[in-house]
Amino acid sequence: MKNIYLDNSSTTKPSKKVIKSINNALENNYGNPSSLHNKGLKAERNLKKSRKNIAQKLEVSQKEIFFTSGGTEANNLALKGITEKYKNRGRHLVTTKIEHPSVLNVFRYLEKNGFKVSYLDVDENGLISLKDLRKSINKNTILVSIMHVNNEIGSIQPIAEAGKIIKEENHLCFFHSDTVQSFGKLYLNPKKWNVDLLSISGHKIHGPKGIGALYCKNNIELEPLILGGGQENNLRSGTENTAGIAGLNTAVTELPKITKKNKYNKQINHLKNHFLKKLEENKNKLPDFKINTPVDNKSAPHIINISFLGIRGEIIVHCLEKEGIYISTGSACHSQKKEQSNTLNAINLSQKMKNGTVRISFSTYNSIKEINYTIQKLIEQLNFITS
Repeated sequence: MKNIYLDNSSTTKPSKKVIKSINNALENNYGNPSSLHNKGLKAERNLKKSRKNIAQKLEVSQKEIFFTSGGTEANNLALKGITEKYKNRGRHLVTTKIEHPSVLNVFRYLEKNGFKVSYLDVDENGLISLKDLRKSINKNTILVSIMHVNNEIGSIQPIAEAGKIIKEENHLCFFHSDTVQSFGKLYLNPKKWNVDLLSISGHKIHGPKGIGALYCKNNIELEPLILGGGQENNLRSGTENTAGIAGLNTAVTELPKITKKNKYNKQINHLKNHFLKKLEENKNKLPDFKINTPVDNKSAPHIINISFLGIRGEIIVHCLEKEGIYISTGSACHSQKKEQSNTLNAINLSQKMKNGTVRISFSTYNSIKEINYTIQKLIEQLNFITS
């Protein structure tokens, strides 16, 4: 049977070099970075190497990179850390209606604890209005959080423009961005974009699960979530996950070079465009469908979200699984729950279309041959279902 994995927004396959790095850390470099002996010092040097590597990708100082257990913890540390530390400045917060649950649920928690939250609407492409953002900020606003790439439909928010507006309206307001879906796929420059805090995750870039990082601009104080031995400059206590950090470092090293001139991963973007082309070429052989992912460079290079009319998304997922093709019905955080997608609700997708929504997401391990096979099997299975 084929093994075509097209659910890379949920998680990615660790590379062979990443696995080798993890095994080496577990077998040989198992010292505690806080220990003073040689094994501890070697482990500490490896942490510094990984921190420096991530910092170089973001064009920031390595002193501004802090390791976490993943994107969820990085988001929680940023949002709870800021609001707890600076709540005396004001109690107003701003975010969007299409954030990841690790952001939205934190804001809901903060609302229950005395904060007022403004939730920005998005248009049919999942994009915020910069005018609405400007209007939402006032002298009591202490934090704005806007994700860079939406994990369900792939829309890219105008982070640079948003950062400029935020600082113009309230220079004391902090700006956080969840870049879990964009790190390694799109150009990021938090310093120039006025981003104060930024979250990344290892398992979205062919690294291991259970490791991530938070960029926190120098001189910003956060109230820690976890207290203990004071690791990560007292921001995130607990013995560092040296094996996970080793794997993350290798994954970051293997990322394609993305710069201001070369702003996105062209390899996976080519795969995405080929898939869209094949969909269009075969639309007469398929049930009515709607592509929810925006076009014209307004979406990430690796995500396509499609709704098929009259067919439930989970049925499509399982039919393709029988052919050795793995996709999802949307965010992995919602796939096993009965909750409606916040993103699909926010873009005003009809209920019939929401029921038939699937997400296909690519990585550098995919090929044109795999895409052609997937389109072929998609046509066969959907015609079988509707016949």
